[in-house]
Amino acid sequence: MNLPRSSFYYSSKEKSPAEQDREKALEERIEAICLEFPSYGYQRVSAKLHRYGWNINHKKVLKIMRTNDLLCRPQKKWVRTTQSNHGYRFYHNLLKNRQITAINQAWVADITYIRIVSCFVYLAVLLDLFS
Repeated sequence: MNLPRSSFYYSSKEKSPAEQDREKALEERIEAICLEFPSYGYQRVSAKLHRYGWNINHKKVLKIMRTNDLLCRPQKKWVRTTQSNHGYRFYHNLLKNRQITAINQAWVADITYIRIVSCFVYLAVLLDLFS
């Protein structure tokens, strides 16, 4: 017959109406859980579905939540590192109206905090202003 072997094993990818109804009911149930608990991720939603009697894989839940834009977006923690209400002296910019014409006339420094997984680290920089 000169047909490839894969033709024999081919099966249609269309779902039956019963499977489509089940899929639609699952999507609605996932959406209801996500509306009730907006901070739930796909693993908690999967566990909730298991408690309701749905036998569903967590990967399928993740795929449905991703396609329907139901995944929660965790807010990043923002840590304020500058504390301006202190009793220390405030230093004004002494080089504001000065022209720097050669090296070693003025040096500037800055310090910043870099957040890593476990804590903050400091980064300090000293630069010659002319260069």
